[in-house]
Amino acid sequence: MSLSGGCCCGAVRYETTEQVFNKTICHCPTCRRAAGAASVAWLSVALAGYKVTAGTPGQFRSSDAVIRTFCQACGTQLTYWNSAAPEVIDVTICSLDQPEAAAPDDHTFTAYRLSWDHSADGKREFTHLRGPS
Repeated sequence: MSLSGGCCCGAVRYETTEQVFNKTICHCPTCRRAAGAASVAWLSVALAGYKVTAGTPGQFRSSDAVIRTFCQACGTQLTYWNSAAPEVIDVTICSLDQPEAAAPDDHTFTAYRLSWDHSADGKREFTHLRGPS
């Protein structure tokens, strides 16, 4: 499967040919703040198969183990990398050219879901990471 995407202004572009896994909507406070949104849809791919094809994303460390990338021109959040799983990179699904190609399978960190953020999509929900809810 080949996927491509980029930021809102087009300054940063990326692609991956790796198998997509862990498609989720995250409700954690750090993702909310980083994106300025109630939740963020992510997919995971092998880092080895992810490449930036145009521009140079900015990056910041949102915790000791996590580096996030974004477009330095428009601010679009692009990726999440955690040193606990260094061979994997998470990509924001809505930065894909075709986000419908990678619909999320579940919701994670619902223990932090905002009280006014209601979802009736029928997807599995996990209070933290995948596992018992």
